[in-house]
Amino acid sequence: MNTMLRKSILGIAGLTVAGGLAAGPLNHHDSSPTAREAAVTAQADPAALVPHGVQGAQSRIDLNDEQTGNVKAIIAATKKAGMDERAAVVSIATSLQESKLENLGHLGDRNDHDSLGLFQQRPSSGWGTPEQITDPEYSTLAFLKGLKQVDGWQDMPLTQAAQTVQVSAYPDAYAQWEQQAADIVAQHWNS
Repeated sequence: MNTMLRKSILGIAGLTVAGGLAAGPLNHHDSSPTAREAAVTAQADPAALVPHGVQGAQSRIDLNDEQTGNVKAIIAATKKAGMDERAAVVSIATSLQESKLENLGHLGDRNDHDSLGLFQQRPSSGWGTPEQITDPEYSTLAFLKGLKQVDGWQDMPLTQAAQTVQVSAYPDAYAQWEQQAADIVAQHWNS
């Protein structure tokens, strides 16, 4: 598929996801655990974390306390959404690429449009208000809602699943964080 057609399709998919996110309620809180939520508290399965193997050279950063807190928030939101460890790996790898797991506020001239938070989500694209997007739980649930809308995301390479939700100008960049994201999930899933 030529690059222009691919970007057009991904752009339309991104608008569809953003539109769905803007229209769908994300703040529904049901405190009673479901059977699915109970199942996601099981031990992290190493084979499930990187089912396609890693693609390309891998990057790694040391995490500070703030970043580790954001990891724990992403994992907690993933469990709250009733999703498994693989969803957490995709989420954390995406956040590593987008913000290095830092909850980005307004960056002035360095900002990419109006991108904010762990996933560099944009209020103008329907991800939520600036306050919502900079809430780690909300932004993770918004990302996961988009991921759930991607048919077959569980069977895709990480970079393809992340790109379908994020519609980044650098679609292959997510792959470099897969191993660190898997290691992080293995370490923190049950902590």
